[in-house]
Amino acid sequence: MTARILAIAGSDSGGGAGIQADIKTITALGGYAMTAVTAITVQNTLGVSAVHAVPPEIVAGQIRACIDDIGVDAIKIGMLGNEATINAVADALEGVRVPIVLDPVMIAKGGAALIEEEAVWAMMQRLLPMANVITPNVPELVALTETEVEDAADMLLAAQELLIAGPRAVLAKGGHLEGDQLTDWLVTRQGHLAFTDAKIDTRSSHGTGCTLSSALACGLGQGLLLPEAVKRARIYVRLALRSAPGLGQGHGPMGHGQVINDITAPAPVLNQITVPATDYGASLAFYRQLGLRLIVDSPDNGYARFEAGNGVTLSIHVGDGVAGGATVYLESLRLDAWVAELVAAELVVDQLPRDEDWLWREARLHDPAGNRICLYAAGEARRFPPWRV
Repeated sequence: MTARILAIAGSDSGGGAGIQADIKTITALGGYAMTAVTAITVQNTLGVSAVHAVPPEIVAGQIRACIDDIGVDAIKIGMLGNEATINAVADALEGVRVPIVLDPVMIAKGGAALIEEEAVWAMMQRLLPMANVITPNVPELVALTETEVEDAADMLLAAQELLIAGPRAVLAKGGHLEGDQLTDWLVTRQGHLAFTDAKIDTRSSHGTGCTLSSALACGLGQGLLLPEAVKRARIYVRLALRSAPGLGQGHGPMGHGQVINDITAPAPVLNQITVPATDYGASLAFYRQLGLRLIVDSPDNGYARFEAGNGVTLSIHVGDGVAGGATVYLESLRLDAWVAELVAAELVVDQLPRDEDWLWREARLHDPAGNRICLYAAGEARRFPPWRV
């Protein structure tokens, strides 16, 4: 059954953040998006110029209308704006027993305040105890804990302090900290886990927080464990950043709809095939002539990778197998667990999962006919390797 995800948030007229980002994200990740709009903002990539709050009773009515008829598997809460709306949302969700992801939206990317100061206390009292996970960035973490955060260690301590306020978990986002690396901390009562990647240098970062929280809610609604849901949500955000269309004069929107055929579902995804080649130059010219986009060109290794219009990739590799054969690639977020299940089922696996020099983690086996099968996890490295053309 398709996971039903309710996004409670404000509308972004520019389409990059808020409800618009939530709908795009949930849909891309295979969920069914429902909405309760809390505010209508006048904004674009340059900033927010006006906010019109939706009456609290209408916000609560939207929530009840969705849950009473369609049902819900997870909830994402974003911009709420004022104390009355916070109380209305808390009352409407009383007794609802599904994962709730709280994104404590306080300040827009352009600097505009998106919540009244007195409403922060209401959020702490009413919504934090309901949340399975809260996803503050550094400024929000500082505001909620009244502590200084200068580095990743400070962020971890502040997240641990916020955990005391009632949420079951805190995902503290480190994008505002200085440095080339970005670390997010997932903190629970059982311990903490760091997720670290290189920062992506782009101005098209509008809606990253909304996208991450709705992706996280979607994963939880689909039954992923919290660390798995965080991992997939972060990969989705990073791919959407890399796929941004470059629109607007300010903080542009991400490419939500371009993240296709990647890790969008817990189930295996068929998205890559490699075919043997004997003449590198001739094969390169042939596939380019067909209209595939060259994204890796490594003649010294006899290897090239192309991207199709739907995001699926195809590679040629001189000397890799017998001409006329092929290798089928299946990607899964659960690679190691998946292979362990296959081994337990007495399927012969030629190579257990291992990290390769090309930044993929791979396992290898053959089908009954002798065709080669590669089970793998690549994240960004399939379409966006460091050596991408």
